[in-house]
Amino acid sequence: MNNITLPVKNHFGEVTIPLPSSKSESNRVLIVDALTEGQNQISNLAEARDTQTMIRLLAEDPETLDVLDAGTTMRFLTAYAALTNRRKTLTGTPRMCERPIGILVDALRAIGAKIEYKGKEGYPPMETLGFEKQLTNKVQIRGDVSSQYISALLMNAPLLPEGLTLELTGKIGSKTYITMTLELMKQFGIAYSFEGNTISIAPQSYKNTSFAVESDWSGASYWFSLLACADEGSFFLKGLKENSLQGDSKIVEIMDKLGVQSEFKDDGILLTKKAITGLGSYDFTHCPDLAQTVAVTCALIGQKSQFTGLESLRIKETDRIYALQQELAKFNAKLEEGENGAFTVIPSTDIPANVTIETYDDHRMGMAFMPLVTKTSVTLLDKEVVNKSYPSFWKHCVLAGIEAQ
Repeated sequence: MNNITLPVKNHFGEVTIPLPSSKSESNRVLIVDALTEGQNQISNLAEARDTQTMIRLLAEDPETLDVLDAGTTMRFLTAYAALTNRRKTLTGTPRMCERPIGILVDALRAIGAKIEYKGKEGYPPMETLGFEKQLTNKVQIRGDVSSQYISALLMNAPLLPEGLTLELTGKIGSKTYITMTLELMKQFGIAYSFEGNTISIAPQSYKNTSFAVESDWSGASYWFSLLACADEGSFFLKGLKENSLQGDSKIVEIMDKLGVQSEFKDDGILLTKKAITGLGSYDFTHCPDLAQTVAVTCALIGQKSQFTGLESLRIKETDRIYALQQELAKFNAKLEEGENGAFTVIPSTDIPANVTIETYDDHRMGMAFMPLVTKTSVTLLDKEVVNKSYPSFWKHCVLAGIEAQ
């Protein structure tokens, strides 16, 4: 396994990070582009493996769509293949085939798509077997499991003969990702209604347009964290917009409480150090991908904080709750589970001279724990894990003066 060991570094000068493009935006715009038969001018697509996998599969159009470990790609391509009447087998890595997809498949079947599981019911691999006619234009789907199921349906909805109305049942999680999908569709000419728990999209056509993908706010979060944990420095993160479609832009308000001042410029955002005011609690329901980063930050800077809205973390690339608990313990911090789905970060009071972090085949584990370099020497197991979303991550660490021993 290709590990990386980073020596202690807690002072930074003025560092500029050329952030990668957003995987979330890229994967959505690729499906929209496919639904408009590729007549758009799309620029700045993400370098992330998930996005490159999507590009390849859409271009090559093989009988078997092997998404590797890309959850977004699996969900989006399942709906795309099913509702555009394509006969495809969809599969992925062993872990991908352990991640549930039954809620999406049930919704697609209700609409009229024929889909068969090839193994365990409710999980990949499965086969799409055609879409002869629309059986209903109204579908109920849980809002608290994965917003990707909802986004997958929404992007195909305008081209359905009767359009689609989705009623989201229960608590709505990752709502910002649903809004991102709808607003991105709007930029391609689609009108929608989102009132209460109901989203309605009438039959209509996408309009060809030009679209430049924004830099990735999820990737930006690791640099916010690094600065929060460092003794001094400033970072300029290129390509971020103040009025972003991405829900992970919430990192600005979170890190404002944890010692990072943000100032938007014409071509990005300038991060500088400020006083910590404290993050007593935070609800990650609509930005769950930030939870690991913020947990590590709190653990390292001495901030006890209560987190809620972490329900979806157990079905990500790994069980992120378990993974966080195991790895925080290695430097005497804790993520304690309480009542009603609440978790409390207990910061470390004694960080060892060397810490080794397991990454669990999860890109966000590798990057979220990188800021440990501000306190101790850290070894991260399997440095290639970042390729899923941020292949240039370690090169950007070198730009900041963080180099492997």
